[in-house]
Amino acid sequence: MRPHVPASATAQGLPPALFARLVAWQRTHGRSHLPWQHTRDPYRVWLSEIMLQQTQVVTVLGYYQRFLARCPTVSDLAAAPADEVMALWSGLGYYSRARNLHACAQQVVARFGGVFPRTSAELQTLPGIGPSTAAAIAAFCFGERISIMDGNVKRVLSRALGFDGDLAQAANERALSTLAQALVPAGASHDDMIAYTQGLMDLGASLCARSQPQCLLCPLSADCRALAGGTPDAYPVKTRKLVRRHESWWLLALRRSDGAVWLERRPPRGIWAGLYCTPVFGDEAGLLAALAGWGLDAAAVHWQAARKHSLTHRELRLLPAVLDVADAWDVGLTEGRWATGAEWADLGIPAPVRTWLTEG
Repeated sequence: MRPHVPASATAQGLPPALFARLVAWQRTHGRSHLPWQHTRDPYRVWLSEIMLQQTQVVTVLGYYQRFLARCPTVSDLAAAPADEVMALWSGLGYYSRARNLHACAQQVVARFGGVFPRTSAELQTLPGIGPSTAAAIAAFCFGERISIMDGNVKRVLSRALGFDGDLAQAANERALSTLAQALVPAGASHDDMIAYTQGLMDLGASLCARSQPQCLLCPLSADCRALAGGTPDAYPVKTRKLVRRHESWWLLALRRSDGAVWLERRPPRGIWAGLYCTPVFGDEAGLLAALAGWGLDAAAVHWQAARKHSLTHRELRLLPAVLDVADAWDVGLTEGRWATGAEWADLGIPAPVRTWLTEG
């Protein structure tokens, strides 16, 4: 069936064929091998959308399958212990996503009887579900006539429409969203909405990449205003630059003879919030002072090579150290637990810390 052409797009001076061209391209050239593309189960679509935020598809694939193996339904996820959810998530980063994932599952069960709401508006009342994720679930699973607006989609649409408003400003984000919605025809079928929504994602992840876009292969090239102006790399416009801070963290692994390491729960806010981690210090002096207070010999500390770990707003330089302690020693330790290597898999531990501890 031929996709509809939205009259609203023509009325606003937008390329009326964009929707139909993208639908046709996706069905012929778009991705179709991803496991969450062959379901209209909102639980699975939601899980993939949350995992894919700021994370590459190749990384998400394994996590997605492991999550489903342990929590095949939203009710299973809601009932899972928080530590187990964080352990399943460990390595995906942005751990607030995992906390919101768990809280969202619990609210779907408590408020909606374990059934996801069908509209993007209702979906946005759940923890961790913003406008773009809500639109993806509503379009994929329920055929709602709504356009997603994630980073890739903003790039595709700002180039195609020649939208040069600064997306660092909320008003311009809303303006682009309004234009995006005008491109969706009122009579779009459920299947067309799936193809269009997936097509926007696929195009932004492939031909319409951030740098060196392959414009000659793009299905929207005939109408793309950025290409016509010779400036696709100039879009999207966003003046606010990410400011990265550089920090050094000293990590201390207190280790018993059975290999158990002392792990503390991180504070509820901040980096690695709520995860288990070895004691962290802001400088070497703080680490040495703690050792003195615990009656431990600083000369017995085994310092290891520094490691780098990149976060969205931080560049961490991790300086790890290991100190073997007597099995009965626990002077001054509170708010934590001893955990052996066999137990680490069931605990939410930051990926670089887990890697360091596993390597020994």
